[in-house]
Amino acid sequence: MRAKALLALLCLSSAALSAQDLVRLGNLKFAHYGAVSYMKELAPRYNLKIDEKVFPKGIDINPAIVAGEIDASAAALDAAIAGRAQGLPILVVAGFAKGGVRIVAATGGGIKSVKELKGRKVGVPRGGAQELALLAELAKVGLSWSDKPGKDVQLLYLPYADLNQALMAKNIDAMCQSEPYSSQAISRKYGVELIKPYDTPMGEPIRALVITEKLYKERRDVAQRFLLCFVEATKKFLDEPKFAEKFVREVMFKNQYTSEEYQDAIGNSPFCYDIDQQHVQITTDLMVQYGVGKMANPPKAADWVRLDLLAEAKKQLKIDQPKPVAPKAAKPAKAKKG
Repeated sequence: MRAKALLALLCLSSAALSAQDLVRLGNLKFAHYGAVSYMKELAPRYNLKIDEKVFPKGIDINPAIVAGEIDASAAALDAAIAGRAQGLPILVVAGFAKGGVRIVAATGGGIKSVKELKGRKVGVPRGGAQELALLAELAKVGLSWSDKPGKDVQLLYLPYADLNQALMAKNIDAMCQSEPYSSQAISRKYGVELIKPYDTPMGEPIRALVITEKLYKERRDVAQRFLLCFVEATKKFLDEPKFAEKFVREVMFKNQYTSEEYQDAIGNSPFCYDIDQQHVQITTDLMVQYGVGKMANPPKAADWVRLDLLAEAKKQLKIDQPKPVAPKAAKPAKAKKG
């Protein structure tokens, strides 16, 4: 009898597991992508199985979406905009981190401001928030740039993983890098911060959580549960910073970074939920202005920013909901003199 009960329980567990809806998630390996990565741990609560695949950079996820291999992705907004401009059927449904960019000069190079990058070599990844933030800062101080000699600043396009090595070896004079790599360069004394480049019209770049139109339109219930999972994961990271640090440092980065480096990195790239059409449109306009993504048909933010799933998820999980205000007690009426 006991064996039959155990067998029945195993069958029920197997059926529940097989009933989980699959969402294939493209993600990147950066400190501020931690809450998105943690979603796969919470997924069973929402009857989901999240299959996470880590890519070198955001723009690399786009071909996988075209091939039908990815349902959702976390990446720099620039990569999503470039993909949408190329006809990629994707929608921005949330923001998951702010900032995450720093311009760092080589220690001992004598560079103390962005203007002093004139005549220097600056490393940056191509097609991400770092490139757009760097170009906006160079334009602000009147410097020209090219990846070939002849302009004020020569850009060297390098993968994120190679930028720190190039700065340490003095093969570049400065870099515009993501977190936690820029914090690592500063902590280990081969780089010094020039600026957090948030004083341009773009402000702090917001990373975008994106899903395919197919997921949004044809599997809306799955998409809603995916957003609920995202909001819960983000709330946990915001409410429990020690847990967030442990997950990012130990699970994602296998203790490659110290606690101090993590704290510095996440201080420059806090987790968040929100993004808005205005930020997406400003970012798109700056990409057109500076030739990032080389878009023939830049998308209009109003056509592909869909925040209804996020709003419903935040409502269900009581995130940022205004607290009810207790009605003021009525003042007793003054007695009339008879």
